[in-house]
Amino acid sequence: MLSGNLLWVLCGTMLLGIAAGITGTFSFLQKQSLVGDAAAHAALPGIALAFLLTGQKELPILMLGAGITSALSVYCIQWIVSFSKLKADAAIGLVLTVFFGIGVVFLTVVNRSPLGNQSGLNNFIFGKAATMTKADLMWLFISATIIILVSLLLYKEWKLLIFDPVYAKGIGLPIEALKATLTVLIVMTIVTGIQAVGVILMSALLIIPAASAKLWTKKLSSMLMLSAIIGGVSGITGTFISAMRTGLSTGPIIVLVAAAIFFLSYFISPSGQISKYRRKMQFRKQGELG
Repeated sequence: MLSGNLLWVLCGTMLLGIAAGITGTFSFLQKQSLVGDAAAHAALPGIALAFLLTGQKELPILMLGAGITSALSVYCIQWIVSFSKLKADAAIGLVLTVFFGIGVVFLTVVNRSPLGNQSGLNNFIFGKAATMTKADLMWLFISATIIILVSLLLYKEWKLLIFDPVYAKGIGLPIEALKATLTVLIVMTIVTGIQAVGVILMSALLIIPAASAKLWTKKLSSMLMLSAIIGGVSGITGTFISAMRTGLSTGPIIVLVAAAIFFLSYFISPSGQISKYRRKMQFRKQGELG
């Protein structure tokens, strides 16, 4: 029998998975997935610094700190690419490691402080959904709902931006504003999910469902739906397994479930390896007959 609190946690992580699947699809097609990875790692110093400044583990304050440093990391990547000879991958790697290193230092300071044992900030590294309170879950529900609604409202605009940016600019769409909105939603998704999934693995929840859905379909609407389903299933299944086995961090389990779905898709999807092998054998057979 599932407890009432566990049911709420399962619903929360499922909603988070759906939100991550939707925003992750847009960022995946925009080739911004690694930017999301850097933003996720950059959330750690914001969380630790917010706790050091306030001395309280109030989720809105911690999330505000995470959001500020995540957004700052994205700005740093864009600045480095624009004003240096470094390419995007090098800038992302540089920003990711620097911000995460700073976060580890701040977290060490927190753990050595008088309130360190009670802070529970270590759960933000790999995620621990079981520790979420009703207030935390309410924050997650509201934030994930906003992310999903905004993504659906801007579906047509982002579709044009991804597949035909020249036409989108020609008809007067605010290209930079749309890109900025997508970046804000990606950061918001990361900030929303780091308590459940963790800063290290939150980016995987943005990337893996979208990559899995891409193997099944080339149509954006279908890809969004599949990615949302895969993210939701991964969230609820991983959380359930984590809750049943005390001591297991939620983030790694959710990512392992998502990875299992990806590898299954990699082999059995229409563009998967089994289908490719069958087509190859069919062409070879036709060549022999011809």
